[in-house]
Amino acid sequence: MSRLVVVSNRVALPGKGGGSQGGLAVGLLGALRESGGLWFGWDGTVGHASVAAEPHVFKDSGVTYATLGLSATDYQDYYAGFANRMLWPLFHYRLNFIRSRRRDLEGYWRVNRLFARKLLPLLKSGDITWVHDYHLMPFGEALREAGVDGSIGFFLHIPFPAWDVLRALPGHQAILHALSAYNLVGFQSDIDRQNYLECLRLSGVADVRGDEVIYPNGRSNRVGVFPIGVDVEDVARVAGEGRASMPGQRLRNSLGGRRLIIGVDRLDYSKGLPERFDAYEGLLERYPARRRDVTFLQIAPPSRTDVPEYREIRQILEGAAGHINGRFAEYDWVPLRYLNKGFRRLTILGFLSVSDVGLVTPMRDGMNLVAKEFVASQNAENPGALVLSYLAGAAQELSSAVLVNPYDIDDVTEGLERALAMPRSERQERWHHMMSVLRRYDIHAWRASFIDALGQRGGAAPKRIPTDATTL
Repeated sequence: MSRLVVVSNRVALPGKGGGSQGGLAVGLLGALRESGGLWFGWDGTVGHASVAAEPHVFKDSGVTYATLGLSATDYQDYYAGFANRMLWPLFHYRLNFIRSRRRDLEGYWRVNRLFARKLLPLLKSGDITWVHDYHLMPFGEALREAGVDGSIGFFLHIPFPAWDVLRALPGHQAILHALSAYNLVGFQSDIDRQNYLECLRLSGVADVRGDEVIYPNGRSNRVGVFPIGVDVEDVARVAGEGRASMPGQRLRNSLGGRRLIIGVDRLDYSKGLPERFDAYEGLLERYPARRRDVTFLQIAPPSRTDVPEYREIRQILEGAAGHINGRFAEYDWVPLRYLNKGFRRLTILGFLSVSDVGLVTPMRDGMNLVAKEFVASQNAENPGALVLSYLAGAAQELSSAVLVNPYDIDDVTEGLERALAMPRSERQERWHHMMSVLRRYDIHAWRASFIDALGQRGGAAPKRIPTDATTL
């Protein structure tokens, strides 16, 4: 069995987060343990000096971890700068938030090449390397430049933008060229795949033949769709524990029999939180019977607090929460509970499991696993209803949710009312359909399908074809 090497911006270190890791860690740790694999990436620390001369390497439960710190300059240029003030907003279609500085672009490439050099001595012949997300798009090219000829795959967890949006990205052609280094490039949805292929065609970077991409340098690789899932059984188990935990009991008792609408999102402008608050206010305004009947709990832990746009959205939400509560609250009922802090995974899943409506309305999202976790956490006898943005990748699979347009406040308001008024029989039917999807393609199937597809590309660098065949 080939050893799996996972490369990601942040490494899910053992013992962090109280054993409550989810998402990527859940999907990858099993495969890493089976193959005696290696997880490589940033450890989250920032120092004044340059990056550590050598990675910190240690083993835990059969997995080797290799982590590096970032210098303050590299952090600002690569991470806070290009990754989070250029790639993140642009790939989420929020061009009004992009900030372009040439030194950030240079830092992005510099850190990718530096990380590749640090990984190189740890690689073995026959390794399968799986690189994750937008921070590391040029990483495979840096490995190829260093002489690595084994299988390397790349998976993008966020959306891939349309051509007219991508063109706003400084150096976009170089990044598209760099992706030729991967044997397999994977996306969350077919929309992302189509956008990527169209960008390759219209930019003149490569020719496209179905899912095969052919580059002028003689390389070819394949593109695929691999929507990430959740560990359905584990979510249900942890949700049950969370429901019975002290926080779960306290939440239920505090509701006084009222129904609960819940939103759980990292504090980010892509999540549509101000619009969501407006839609909830519209519910209380247009449907007076819902007053005192429901409570909306929005959990939004802060992130990227050094980015001004994130500080601004926090202020907007705090003001909106105060406005809604000031307008509608009674002495024994607060309509909106806005919590700007994080909780353990067990607590969050417990909260999801006791909620009557899951409200997931990002303006754009690669997938959104909270939507899937909400469904998997529900009681089959009396499941809650999911209100989901159709601009989230999850909407491609969870078509039985109440799908809404996050840019249309009235549509979200009406979606909330529809979810609250939905009879149990309809909620059960929708839930069973969504659960069948989640079980059929869970986190383990996602991981296996990508690794299998990468293996089918062979154990060598993207194949080279005769130059007279590189044009259609």
